[in-house]
Amino acid sequence: MVKYGLDYTRCRWILPLLLGIGVIFGIIALAGRGWLESQTLPYVQQASLWQNCRRADQGGEWSCESLMDYAWGRAAAATYLVGFLLLVICFALAIIAFAIDTLRFNFIRGIGGLLFVAAVFSVMGLVIYPVKFSSEIEMTGINMFSWAYGFGWTTAIMEICLGFFFCCLPNYEDQILGNVKPTYFYSSP
Repeated sequence: MVKYGLDYTRCRWILPLLLGIGVIFGIIALAGRGWLESQTLPYVQQASLWQNCRRADQGGEWSCESLMDYAWGRAAAATYLVGFLLLVICFALAIIAFAIDTLRFNFIRGIGGLLFVAAVFSVMGLVIYPVKFSSEIEMTGINMFSWAYGFGWTTAIMEICLGFFFCCLPNYEDQILGNVKPTYFYSSP
């Protein structure tokens, strides 16, 4: 990407595209019912960020309770949701930043800083949830933190990595804008 500059049409939109993928993963984590699931038959427990559902036996009805009744449930949901909203804001700002012909590199570094703040909020929510869930809610059988929880962690890791990319990109401003003379290593005999 640095070799051809951000004006190279195929490379210009890679970072906003990765932010968009992070937003999609965050939506899956927020809406997914697979934060915690029973690992073996009979499947008796399933939880999301918002509620915990369990059933007595294989053919029984699911009974659900809201995790918003617990202070830690509200804290986990709020911190993860704040991190997700900051990620959406960063996505919108990245679209604006890369759509402008003249890049504002300090603006791009600000997006990176905001991504680190979003990652802190997301990780706080992702740590509060399993610690308090496993200590305050009775779990039956063998349970595992499942696919939707994994999408939450993937979103947080993408926020951290993209924060580094957005913060380090201005360090290569001259190479990106083509202001550096090429260096040739060929010498004639």
